[in-house]
Amino acid sequence: MESLKEKTAKGLLWGGFSNGLQQLLSLAFGVILARKLSQEDYGMVGMLAIFSAVAACMQEGGFIAALNRKKDVTQRDYNAVFWMSILTSVCFYMLFFITAPLISRFYDEPRLTALARYSFLSFLFVSFSIAPRAYIFRNMMVRQSSIIALVSMALSGVVGIIMAYMGYAYWGLATQNIVFTLSVSVLNYYYSGWRPTLNIDLRPIREIIGFSSKLIVTNIVTAVNTNYLSVLLGKHYQARDVGDFTQANKWNTMGHSLITNMLYSIAQPVLTKTEGEPERQKHVFRKLLRFTAFVSFPAMLCLALVSEEFIVILITEKWLTSAHILRVICLAGAVMPISYLFSHLLISRGRSSTYMWCTIGLCAAQLLCVGFCVPYGIGRMVQGFVAINILWVGVWFYFAHGEIGLSLKEAVKDIAPYALLSAGIVYATYLVTASIENMYLSIAVKVLMVFVLYCAALWLLGSTIFREAVMFITKKKIE
Repeated sequence: MESLKEKTAKGLLWGGFSNGLQQLLSLAFGVILARKLSQEDYGMVGMLAIFSAVAACMQEGGFIAALNRKKDVTQRDYNAVFWMSILTSVCFYMLFFITAPLISRFYDEPRLTALARYSFLSFLFVSFSIAPRAYIFRNMMVRQSSIIALVSMALSGVVGIIMAYMGYAYWGLATQNIVFTLSVSVLNYYYSGWRPTLNIDLRPIREIIGFSSKLIVTNIVTAVNTNYLSVLLGKHYQARDVGDFTQANKWNTMGHSLITNMLYSIAQPVLTKTEGEPERQKHVFRKLLRFTAFVSFPAMLCLALVSEEFIVILITEKWLTSAHILRVICLAGAVMPISYLFSHLLISRGRSSTYMWCTIGLCAAQLLCVGFCVPYGIGRMVQGFVAINILWVGVWFYFAHGEIGLSLKEAVKDIAPYALLSAGIVYATYLVTASIENMYLSIAVKVLMVFVLYCAALWLLGSTIFREAVMFITKKKIE
């Protein structure tokens, strides 16, 4: 039997490896598609993102987290989740099919009716994957989960590119998402080894609905929180503006999701397994917190530093406006993995109500701030979004303190060194490289300089996390 530390380390390694490959695939497909398609194409799909996200939250129903927390899970439980997910998905698809003309009327864009009815087919496909995903998640089958994600992304990306070059424009983007969800469902079913039965008994849902219902509300709020800027832009500005923001947000999400997806496979299961051992759970959480800060701040601040070169080189100058948005939004991306870790601590301890209200508060604060900034342009809206995300880390900390006794001094000690060191190195790099005019040389020098200086500084300072990361990668035993 592997120790919890070994499982955690392997989970992080597989998660990091898988997500690194996923980001490379996403980068390659994103570059090809962005060069071929227009801001308007991305804007058309971006206007529907919030509806897809909300429906996905409803059909998942918080069941994956709920089954993970349940002490004893049986075939009957998984089977109930399987059929409940399908029933929910069918209902939502019918609802959105009927209301598609209203969505089109809201945006004053007639083409959205047909696009919405086609795009929302993904609801039906993804519902088949929820019970198998819950099985894979509970059993920490990180390698299988990684294979599923990589294969699905590769297959859907190829389909999207082929359709884009055949002239299908935004229809290609919609098809890419449909193929991805279909592939994920088939592969989860295959790799989990779990199979449903025709004995439909939804009574087990009653046992987990109290916990999962709060996660449903929270996930819906999170989905709204993630996508409402596209709604506001689509309502008050042109599809081109939505496209610029969607493109910037996509690259930012790729950056911070590399860290959050690494944590997703292990954070909640590991924290759940240490419940009942307060000191051990606190120790595990602080180590995860240090690792998150160690990776997140240099990665996201470096992306902000090279945002202009990154966008122009990869997807041409027509997307230059999105580069300016990306530079600002990366500041929020740097703290999102930390907020994610805090939130999953609450879930692992069964505090779904606290998680729900904290997320609702974040969404409300952002809506008020961004809504106030609408008359002042996209730039002010994005700045408001970033400011609230950064400040809200303090709220997450407050609840973490109440759960595991994490003090402010401990949190600052775990986060601040990596944040300050990264900011200082990125600023120094900016000053040194400001005179470089060639974009290719500029991005290469900036990335290399940040990487070398960051690693050298951590080595000289004797960083434990850095030492353990090097030891694990080189196959040496971690003490």
